[in-house]
Amino acid sequence: MRPLDPAKFRDPLVTAKGERRAHVALARLETLWINTGTLCNLACKSCYIESSPTNDALVYLSVSEAEAFFDEAGRMGTREIGFTGGEPFVNRDMIPMLRSALARGFEVLVLTNAMRPMRRFEEALKSLPREKLTFRVSLDHHSRAVHEAERGLGTWEKALDGLRWLSGNGFSLAVAGRLLPGETEREARAGYSSLFASLRLRVDAGLVLFPEMDAAADVPEISDACWGILDVAPSAMMCATSRMVVKRKGATRPTVVACTLLPYDDQFALGETLAEARSEVRLNHPHCARFCVLGGASCSG
Repeated sequence: MRPLDPAKFRDPLVTAKGERRAHVALARLETLWINTGTLCNLACKSCYIESSPTNDALVYLSVSEAEAFFDEAGRMGTREIGFTGGEPFVNRDMIPMLRSALARGFEVLVLTNAMRPMRRFEEALKSLPREKLTFRVSLDHHSRAVHEAERGLGTWEKALDGLRWLSGNGFSLAVAGRLLPGETEREARAGYSSLFASLRLRVDAGLVLFPEMDAAADVPEISDACWGILDVAPSAMMCATSRMVVKRKGATRPTVVACTLLPYDDQFALGETLAEARSEVRLNHPHCARFCVLGGASCSG
């Protein structure tokens, strides 16, 4: 794969070819993502947010900080609160945040590896209402070898055990996997379906397959003209319907960023409130092109 052309993604307004860079307006805030912090029990090889047991670039968000955004999102008619990390259950305020979001009537999606941090809270989780709560568990492939090459030896059985526990306790369950180079979506879905059948696992909220992401690999820039060429609408992009709250290390207050994929890039930091974060987003990053426009993916599923 060719390295990224250094002339690309430099000017937020214009592409390297001199064309007007594509932009996306916030149509409605359908999903508000809460990043609970970048600390994680794992250090995966290709984690886009570089989560690990030592990375605290994004520090823990507290329940009181999250609730201020829940209240603002409620006034905006937001449907869903998504929790991501790091591993959300490393944050000790995760259960209170979950309870608070559910009590406000939001649909809630939790991204987790379903391993030891989550399992510490089994009794608290079993006490939660199930109706609007979904867990999406990361399973990088339908084979042990590929999953453990990404996440480490011994992670396969622990993830499967977490999946079985969630399913056995009546939680709505989804799985997030990756589309590998050379593997078709049909092949990947067949592999996962076979795995779920062998485990007698009901993945009722579906399988989400994400494209591989490498910010150092070359990818076309997206200009205004590309919407018509690709037959893709700006309103279908993740940043048309979602925002993410993060708290950067050393900051006194959380920040709202354009999307889940770009928590560190200052050009995608939009303000300290959801009202301030209504501004349009210029697609000035390789992930905008590879994941969203060309990949057709969304963290909301």
